[in-house]
Amino acid sequence: MNDALSGGLGAACCVAAVVVGLPLVWFIATYNRFARLAQLVKESWSGVDVELKRRHDLIPNLVETVQGYARHERETLEMVVAARTRVVQAGDQLRERVEGEAALARSLDRLIAVAEAYPELKADGHFLALQRELSLTEDRIAASRRFYNANVRELNGLRVEFPSNLVAGLFGFREERYFELEDSSQRAAPALGF
Repeated sequence: MNDALSGGLGAACCVAAVVVGLPLVWFIATYNRFARLAQLVKESWSGVDVELKRRHDLIPNLVETVQGYARHERETLEMVVAARTRVVQAGDQLRERVEGEAALARSLDRLIAVAEAYPELKADGHFLALQRELSLTEDRIAASRRFYNANVRELNGLRVEFPSNLVAGLFGFREERYFELEDSSQRAAPALGF
């Protein structure tokens, strides 16, 4: 009888271990998945940020080159510089950065349109090099933005799925914002070829 009792007690302990252990393992795995995704979102935003900074660094050279040929286009040049300043001052505020980037892209489009009116500028080697670099940077921004948004989509999806939403709520994993362009004309890389 002691053997039967100890065997039954051992089985009950195993069942109890499984009943307690499996949810605990799931809970830990889900938390770790959230933590990994949160880090991926930060890392991918960093990639976007690097490319945006690269574009911001190109802008003063582009403005200076255009300014040499188009001195009376002061309003356009000031608009580009003001848009760049607004984005740089936004810092880590994603909504302000996205809005600022949209305004910056519009002002760059206007600057490129101004440049089209100056045949000497369109033929300038320095301007053409800056134009190529800006076009490559825009492609890299788009690729970085896609990577960032994919990570945000995965994190946000996990946040709303049951039962992982319980872990998200318990540990404060918040919804991340997509990096989207407000203006549909901004969705395509700017046409910079002359």
